[in-house]
Amino acid sequence: MTAESFPPEGDAYGLDTPPPTRLLDVLSVAATVVDADGRIVFWTPQAEELFGYSAQEALGKYAARLFIHPEHLKAVVRLFTEVLETGRSWAGAFPIRHKDGSTRLMEFRNMRLQDDLGDLYALGIAADHNLLQRVETDLALCEKLIAQSPIGLALLDPDLRHVLVNPALARIDGMSAEDHVGRGLRETLPLPDIDTIESALRRVLTTGMPMLDQYHVGRLSVDAEDDRAWSLSFYRLEDPGGRVLGAAMSVVDVTERHRAAAEADRARRRLALIADASVRVGTTLEVEETARELAEITVPQLADVVAVDILDSALACRRSRVPDDGPELFRALALKAAHPSEALRAADPPGGLAAYDGDRLVTLCVHSGRPVLVRHVDAQDLPRIARDAEAGSLLARAGVHSYLAVPLIAHGEVIGALDLKRTSNPIPFDEDDVVLATELAGRAAVAIDNARWFQSVRNTALTLQRSLLPDHPPEHSGLELASRYQPAQATSEVGGDWYDVIPLSDDKTALVVGDVMGNGIDAAATMGRLRTATCAYADLDLAPADVLQHLDKITCDLEHYIVTCLYAVYDPRTRLCHLANAGHMPPAIAHPGRSPELLDLPTGAPLGVGGVPFEASTVRLDPGDLLVLYTDGLVETRQHPIDDRLDVLLGFLDAPERPLEETCDLLLYGLRHPDDHDDVALLIARAV
Repeated sequence: MTAESFPPEGDAYGLDTPPPTRLLDVLSVAATVVDADGRIVFWTPQAEELFGYSAQEALGKYAARLFIHPEHLKAVVRLFTEVLETGRSWAGAFPIRHKDGSTRLMEFRNMRLQDDLGDLYALGIAADHNLLQRVETDLALCEKLIAQSPIGLALLDPDLRHVLVNPALARIDGMSAEDHVGRGLRETLPLPDIDTIESALRRVLTTGMPMLDQYHVGRLSVDAEDDRAWSLSFYRLEDPGGRVLGAAMSVVDVTERHRAAAEADRARRRLALIADASVRVGTTLEVEETARELAEITVPQLADVVAVDILDSALACRRSRVPDDGPELFRALALKAAHPSEALRAADPPGGLAAYDGDRLVTLCVHSGRPVLVRHVDAQDLPRIARDAEAGSLLARAGVHSYLAVPLIAHGEVIGALDLKRTSNPIPFDEDDVVLATELAGRAAVAIDNARWFQSVRNTALTLQRSLLPDHPPEHSGLELASRYQPAQATSEVGGDWYDVIPLSDDKTALVVGDVMGNGIDAAATMGRLRTATCAYADLDLAPADVLQHLDKITCDLEHYIVTCLYAVYDPRTRLCHLANAGHMPPAIAHPGRSPELLDLPTGAPLGVGGVPFEASTVRLDPGDLLVLYTDGLVETRQHPIDDRLDVLLGFLDAPERPLEETCDLLLYGLRHPDDHDDVALLIARAV
């Protein structure tokens, strides 16, 4: 009887039998056979590894003398005899003597064998006791960890069918551990991205590289009310010989962490939106532009469709009345949608007026001064949101499912409302959205309020200034005239620029252009006083330098004002023009057939400096000659040198024969920029 009498490894049950596992190799289980005399007749390679003796050294030797200590000899002989006589097996542990002289504790299993001739033998199965204990401890630990772990664990075969699951996973997917066995992942883990999960597991089986903390969100049952988040990790399982046994999968419920992270991200986005609004909303002092800025920053971060409406009474800066239950008249300022939507057709177009009855939610919002929230819009809510039945039908077709109206409140006064709707975004408005919308509306309301009052004051100043400017006939004796006044853009206030044409005795004409430093109603009023004084002194037929001298005295009595002025008197009989300059821009003159030029006049000090004499100069204006008077707003910019701009001005005067009205427009549109911050007064005279 030898080891070679057993079938070769892997062939014991035919070619289709799965290959054996390697656990016995790990345990190094040895087998020995001893005859009735106690001699070793069978010795496996594992026995050589365990006891240290080769088959040549062990076969035929007395087993007791080979590796049993003398003090244990009697006990071993007694056990050996009992096994052979009774046929009862024996199991236990006792120390043996290794070939190297050391003593090692071995775990034995002994049983009796009998051959065809009736001869008796003792079969001994042995393994290292310490190794067995360690394996048993590891198995017990693994079993308890798997059974008691709060983490869902599953063992899958190479075809991704369940072999084993722990109770935690059974609780997670609501299926007993027994029902898992043999089922595929699709039957037990119905997540929306199950294809991704299976692909990841097959990659792990192929490469052996684990995949950790893979986030997946979904519902494991149709009865679940909310999505949950799961962290999945995958590992490949191998036996000690490297054969792939399958895969292990861990499933951890990380819903709370996922929700906390989502809420933190939502809070960050809200703070970013507020920070963005502080920069982007209120960049101009224009009511409509501020409303557009509010609508643009709100879509799509907060709503899918946004409208900004202001009370018509507030836009007109009329004192608001005490709110009642009656209708309100709104002026639509801005409308914005994240995507093309029929809800846009249901809203009031920007610039239009719309009356909303007292039962409408937007009216309730401005009357109460409080947000109005409808989390879930139904058919009964639409008539209170829309302006009429047709608009309600459009909102229904657009899929409006959640609504929020927030008042625009500035300095304690309700001036309008921010109207928000959700169509594509499936999440209804909540209290956090109310807080965010209120913050955005509050910031925008202050900007809109500032803009409406500024526009009111500006319109008043502009009306005053235009009323003070002359309405002269297009022709005076010997002169053809054209003029323009253009106020600064809406981001700045009206200034004090003016021009005047004053008929004098003997067919003479006084031409005046001036600029009061400053802006607003005060500057316009100062301009009116100086224009009146200029007309009075002109009637006295004073020389230009004397007129400026008198105006200088008047200006010195006005607080904080400096004025530049150019005063000219043209006599058509002599064709001479006498000019005096008080710190003003030099006039331009253009002669037919010659290049235009700037008149080199003594500049003089501005009016209001006091005590500085003024000098007069004389130029000749022949028929067809062009004299151009203007204020600095026509040529001064923040980006270009003044000399370059004056050259551009002269370039536009290359055709003195051009109609004067056309020349005025050419100068304004060629030299002015849309966001220039100064007024312009322009006066052109042609000798005829």
